[in-house]
Amino acid sequence: MNTVPTKREMVREKLGNALALFVLIVIGLLALVGPNGFLAWRENAAQLQAHQARIAVLEEERAVLANRVELLDPNNVDPDLGSELVRETLGVAHKDEVIVELETLD
Repeated sequence: MNTVPTKREMVREKLGNALALFVLIVIGLLALVGPNGFLAWRENAAQLQAHQARIAVLEEERAVLANRVELLDPNNVDPDLGSELVRETLGVAHKDEVIVELETLD
């Protein structure tokens, strides 16, 4: 039995098809120019490299601070660092004095 679709059914089908096409176009545009789209990849890669460089700098700073913390161990304080900190804190270092940090051999 072949039934002929009514005008209302045809309009409903065309509207459904138009809506589906619109949704597909929006998804395609977002995939191309959205915040995570194809065109944003280059910018995201540049930001990633900048963040990795910043992380490397922060890791170096962290290593320096970890060494300083190790030198300030309450059971075994480095005499030079302890003297430097005490003189700086108490204000007994002269303004024209230069404190030279020596690297320790580990």
